[in-house]
Amino acid sequence: MNEITRINHLGLRVKDLDTSRAFYEKLGFVFIKGPVGPEPVAIMEHPSGVNINFILNADPGCSSNVLMDVDVKHTGYTHVALEVTSAESALRSVKALGIEITGEVEFEGAKFFFIRDPDRNVIEFHQPAAS
Repeated sequence: MNEITRINHLGLRVKDLDTSRAFYEKLGFVFIKGPVGPEPVAIMEHPSGVNINFILNADPGCSSNVLMDVDVKHTGYTHVALEVTSAESALRSVKALGIEITGEVEFEGAKFFFIRDPDRNVIEFHQPAAS
């Protein structure tokens, strides 16, 4: 499949557009448009080119992430990893925003940490090991 050139967007099912929009704006994402389409969907994009489509039909009563917060390990995407130039700097920035850090790891020279969005989706900030 040489035709694949990059990831076009990440689709996240969310409960509330305003809540998700405010959270991702803190991380530097810019609102593009929405809701549009039959689902409906709203679109945000980071200046780095990372594009998120919020699918606006999540059950408002849901309070857990079925892939990450239950004992049974269901198949599916568990998180997105956003590459950063400096995990330490990104960590300071996220903490300054008042966002809870849910985990920190250093492994074979790579440094990364995790947060959760308002719908409990996991976001990893990943600094690769120096080559």
